[in-house]
Amino acid sequence: MDIEHLLSPADVIVGLRAPDKRAALQALTHHLAAKLNLSPKDVLSAVLRREELGSTGLGNGVAVSHARLDAVTRPAGVLARLKHPIAFDAIDGHPVDLVCLLLLPASPQGVQLQALACVARTLRDADVLVRTRRAGDSDAVFAALTSKAA
Repeated sequence: MDIEHLLSPADVIVGLRAPDKRAALQALTHHLAAKLNLSPKDVLSAVLRREELGSTGLGNGVAVSHARLDAVTRPAGVLARLKHPIAFDAIDGHPVDLVCLLLLPASPQGVQLQALACVARTLRDADVLVRTRRAGDSDAVFAALTSKAA
């Protein structure tokens, strides 16, 4: 699975202003809920329930939040580069400036794992992170994420 299967340039938000983790997740859930014609309240509730199990802050300024929903038929995502980093309970204790939210089908398990692995692999790449953080707009961020020349 490639990241282009999970998000498009329209699913990249540059300069999102969020004072905290909940506000960032709320903005991202609203984006995906509108795109997938889902209830923002239900999506946010599922995302926050997942966060209660353990932080999805991966370290290095990156978080990949996710939730499984019966109403989702294929993985979908949104990525935000925050205007200012926020606390996210990341494993390295550092604030997060890149937040990806994935909504995944409740089953099958393989699709969920492929989507999460794809995003984690992409956002672990040091060159991708540098290009993503330097990119001027959502198209350039998307190009950095897909390893196209920005």
